[in-house]
Order: sequence, then structure tokens, then C-alpha cells
Amino acid sequence: MSLLNRLLGRPDPAQEQVRPLWLKVVEIAREPDWYARGGIADSVPGRFDAITLVLALVMLRMERDPALSAPSGRLTELFVNDMDGQLRQSGIGDLSVGKQIGKLMGALGGRIEAFRTGLAENEDAALIAAVDRNLTFGENGNPAAVASEMRVLTAALARLSDDELLAGKIAR
Repeated sequence: MSLLNRLLGRPDPAQEQVRPLWLKVVEIAREPDWYARGGIADSVPGRFDAITLVLALVMLRMERDPALSAPSGRLTELFVNDMDGQLRQSGIGDLSVGKQIGKLMGALGGRIEAFRTGLAENEDAALIAAVDRNLTFGENGNPAAVASEMRVLTAALARLSDDELLAGKIAR
């Protein structure tokens, strides 16, 4: 995106290509089952965990296809832009935002690796352990239920064409 477009507040056409997918990631992360059945804490950290969980699964699907490398980067940029805005709204000062974004990106990267490893196992124990380590749960936390939903979502993502994925046409 050109500096002039950024200064004028014009959207980046390359990012707009993946915006439907980003909006679908957020929509799926807000589904009540993650919180009610899975027991993810309905709090700021819990909602962040749900978003990074869904985003990690989408990113794992995207890494299967080299043609999705650039869109994957743009999806990450939308995540960063959204988190930047959320941090600023919550009162984090300009000098701290970059450091906080770095921590959030580290959390996302760690989850992608943990979930990649957990999903590759035929047994659910590894995925359940990865979920338990990487998510914030409330009193009724159920990592096994979350792991089960992750497998369902992963299968749904695998069935999509690249164009369907980019358009956010994820149905479970």
C-alpha cells in the first residue's frame, strides 16, 4: 500500500481480498459453543485465545498451498491492525503498543506450532494438552471439547477451495 493511500485512509486492496476471511475468523471465534461447551473464559484474554485458535487453524490450512502465502501475510496484517486498535482503545500508550503486538504475535506463532503438532497426532491427548496449555479457561473449562471442535473446523477448512477460503465461506 502506498504511503499516500495510508495517509488518506484508503483501504489496501490486497488486504481487502482477505477481509471476508478475517471477519469470518472473528465470527467463528465469537460462537457461543467455544465459551459454553468448551469453557473458554468469556473475558478479554479468553476472547483473544478464541480468535488466535481459529486464526491458527486457518493459517495452518493456508500454509498447505504456496499460492496462499501472500494472502496469509495479509491476513496476519489484518490481525495486527485489529489488535493494535484494540490495544489503543484499552488505553495502552503508543510507546507500548509495538511491544504488546510483539507478544501477541509470539502467542499466535506458538499456538500455530502447538496446534500443528497436536493436530498431526492420531490420538487426541496431544491436541488436548496443547489446548489446555494455550487457552484461558473458566471454571467449566473443557479442553477435550475444544479439541474436538478444532478437529471439526480443521476438516471443514480442508474441504474448501482456496477461493472459498479467501471469501470466508467456512461452514461446519
